[in-house]
Amino acid sequence: MITIKTYRGHIRNWEALGEELHLHVSDMTREEREQAIIIKAYETWGRQLADHFYGMFAFALWDDEAQELFCLRDQFGTKPFYYYLTADNRLLYGTFIRDIISQEGFVKELNPDMLQIYMTLTYVAGEDTFFRGLKKLMPGHYLVFKNGKAEITRYWKPEFHPDNSKSLDDWAEEIHETVKQMFREVKTADETAESFLSGGVDSSYVLAMSDAKRADSCGYDEERFDESRIASKTAELLNVEHSVAKIKPEDFFGIVPYVMYNMEQPLGDASAIVFTLGCNATAQHTKLCYSGEGADEFFGGYNMYRNAERYGDNLKTFYVGNTNIMKEDDKKKILKSYNPEILPINLVKYIYDETEGLDPLTKMSDVDIQIWLEGDIYLNVDKMSTAAGLEIRMPLTDRRIFDIASRMPSKYKVNAEQNKVAFRTAAAKVLPEEIAFRKKLGFIVPVRIWLADENYNQDVREKFNSDYAAEFFNTEEINRIYQEYIGGNSDLWRQVWTIYTFLVWYEEYFIKR
Repeated sequence: MITIKTYRGHIRNWEALGEELHLHVSDMTREEREQAIIIKAYETWGRQLADHFYGMFAFALWDDEAQELFCLRDQFGTKPFYYYLTADNRLLYGTFIRDIISQEGFVKELNPDMLQIYMTLTYVAGEDTFFRGLKKLMPGHYLVFKNGKAEITRYWKPEFHPDNSKSLDDWAEEIHETVKQMFREVKTADETAESFLSGGVDSSYVLAMSDAKRADSCGYDEERFDESRIASKTAELLNVEHSVAKIKPEDFFGIVPYVMYNMEQPLGDASAIVFTLGCNATAQHTKLCYSGEGADEFFGGYNMYRNAERYGDNLKTFYVGNTNIMKEDDKKKILKSYNPEILPINLVKYIYDETEGLDPLTKMSDVDIQIWLEGDIYLNVDKMSTAAGLEIRMPLTDRRIFDIASRMPSKYKVNAEQNKVAFRTAAAKVLPEEIAFRKKLGFIVPVRIWLADENYNQDVREKFNSDYAAEFFNTEEINRIYQEYIGGNSDLWRQVWTIYTFLVWYEEYFIKR
């Protein structure tokens, strides 16, 4: 007998799987049908069942006949999965850290080594966490626990095989037809969804291809940071309602403890705070929303990717993903304890080994797909939408979409003038060119201004001078950085914010509780 022990996610191709597995799932609830599909798929295909699934999922099941626990995380890591081996060889596991650390046998201790990684990347990368002994099951991996032993297997990894036989228009057409397929599966006819909308092409394309009648954005009083004005024009063009959650600095700073508690690990991505406020506002009028994550990493969406050829083989000496805010010499000055063996570049060496012989852009994309998406983007989407009671589905994060990107030559991803060239060409089939080819801004936040404002930064200053800050940091040094930032070096805001978010998280999990 197979029993589902825990499951979170959304299996897109449930209808096709139901037919293939001879299951009558049409009359079941979503939870019933997806669990029935997982059980039948495991009975049919065994540990290779995820090769047949499209969507987002993490689960654990008990195989009574084999007397083993089988745990699996989807190919891109859109849903988290954690595990911990107790002193008496029991496996604690689940999709929420809080569920694990509250169980008998868990010893709550800080893993201070992770701070060195965090201070560079601003997120928790790799399989280790900030809790000693608590591990992440990495994307594309499954775990089998039997007789007190855990065995982990990698069942999927990104692979790239450039095909030079197609034209730009061919690639754009394949993207567009595949995105159409996503929207035939992304929800059922009886579900109603809204769609997040920024000023960028990804969310605009998702909205244009969906049946959403309402779009949701975040905006600011600071006009140069505010994309909601552009988003409003897109919503008007597509004839959908448009809601804007206006983000005030007092709301932004006030919700940081809530974010760090629900994130369960510190995250120094300031856009996560805005995303949380957006989720909370959107959850007031829907329980299902689309979002456009994945396309940037798959199709060359970041402006830095246009420098890939210039970096060349040097990439493997420094490129650790989308963020790299602090050098090792800086961390030596800041941290009370520094271990020269713990280097962020070590986390990605296996990726450079896997991509040996491929072009620099492909290497950069692969690092971000395997490290940045899992550690930052998907974590944020999952944790903060769940906390708000909002379900987010990401139509552009799909193996069938990635398959196109994996075959597409880099020249159709970025060129000297533009990023995401083929993807934008596909989007232009349903969007005006000024939207499809609009310059990428990123999800920008006015925090670099707000952090210097004495009306809002009192908690930052207090935490920088707290007793527990002194456990980890040379407080004179972090205060020097903060004063230099206040004095006009606004580029230091990321360092300030990353230190601050760690301290807020630490207070939530080790001081208050």
